[in-house]
Amino acid sequence: MTLVAAAPSTVVRPEVDESTSLDNPWIVLVWNDPINLMSYVTFVFQKLFGYSLEKATALMLDVHEKGKAVVSSGSREKAEMDVYRLHEHGLWATMQKDGGQKDGGRKDGGD
Repeated sequence: MTLVAAAPSTVVRPEVDESTSLDNPWIVLVWNDPINLMSYVTFVFQKLFGYSLEKATALMLDVHEKGKAVVSSGSREKAEMDVYRLHEHGLWATMQKDGGQKDGGRKDGGD
């Protein structure tokens, strides 16, 4: 019986741009709608994001007076989950890359 020694192997690591998610995080926008009460929107911000009453109220007022507010930011996966959770609570939310699109970055395919 002949024994064969395995030749040493080299592992090649692919180049990965790790700065992408840090340089351009994703933001979650909540848009004004004529359905939800301001007190409910404030409650949802507190429940989902753990914001204080003051911060949740300030964000709700931005939504009401300016038409939208950035309520969270982070990785794409986190933003997708936040949008999903906001939709579950009946709020109109979208996500976009921070500093990217100016049109609100609608994720729902609406034109």
